[in-house]
Amino acid sequence: MTAFVDRHWTSADGLHLYARDYAAAAGPAKLPVIAIHGLTRNSADFETIAPLIAQSGRRVLAVDVRGRGRSDRAPDPMTYQPAVYAKDVLELMRQSGVERAVFLGTSMGGLITMALAAIRSKAIAAAIINDVGPEVAKEGLARIASYTGQPVDTPTWKEAAAYAKRTNEAAFPHYTDADWAAFARRVFTDGPDGAPILNYDPDIMVPIRAAGTKALVPSLWPMFGRLARGRPVLLVRGETSDLLSPAIAAKMKKRAPKMDVVEVPGVGHAPMLDEPEAKAAIFPFLGEVE
Repeated sequence: MTAFVDRHWTSADGLHLYARDYAAAAGPAKLPVIAIHGLTRNSADFETIAPLIAQSGRRVLAVDVRGRGRSDRAPDPMTYQPAVYAKDVLELMRQSGVERAVFLGTSMGGLITMALAAIRSKAIAAAIINDVGPEVAKEGLARIASYTGQPVDTPTWKEAAAYAKRTNEAAFPHYTDADWAAFARRVFTDGPDGAPILNYDPDIMVPIRAAGTKALVPSLWPMFGRLARGRPVLLVRGETSDLLSPAIAAKMKKRAPKMDVVEVPGVGHAPMLDEPEAKAAIFPFLGEVE
């Protein structure tokens, strides 16, 4: 499996941010991929797909968005917003000498990609949007909001795995105990006393709570239109997703007829992209991007 090196960069407001940097396999130069995770997750979510993309000849930068993983937590929690995250990614690109990239965004990462299209469209050569749209289903957001930022009691890794299963088993009903143990290692880290703690700042919920009901149904259709105009876009949807409904996905396809769409069977929000159906769509899509 392709290894990664640690990459650090500094945000415009002085935060020290982190990304996993997977070097491209030898071959003709291709645009890199910037992978952006979901609300409570981090770069570890791409630990399976990123090495495969790197082996296909593309460098992959899998970021820890501010407040997650190994990136600094923000002193001002109101900066936990997609437009700020997008500007952080642009700083990563500037400091890494990357002018254009293919963006791979899961859930919140897809929203950040849409925000990037509004801020600096030319930075995006193509986009893979994983289980999110410019409009999202209230049910899915309400479910995520019900546990995000809440304290958890996980004194051991066994309890951490049980928490991961409890909050995600509807999306991955086929997962085994070993899968949940691995999942926990992605979303938890060792706390000061050695007990597992969730690997994100609970204050990421502050802007969402401040926005109230407006936060539950964001509408980013103009940004999606900008993203889908004149560049390849692939939409990945989990068959049982409660965040990206079939109706919203169909509306996206109607607005962007050239967009490719793949549905991952038996999976909810959000596919991990290691599923055969996801890989069978992602690699041909990347193969068409120079």
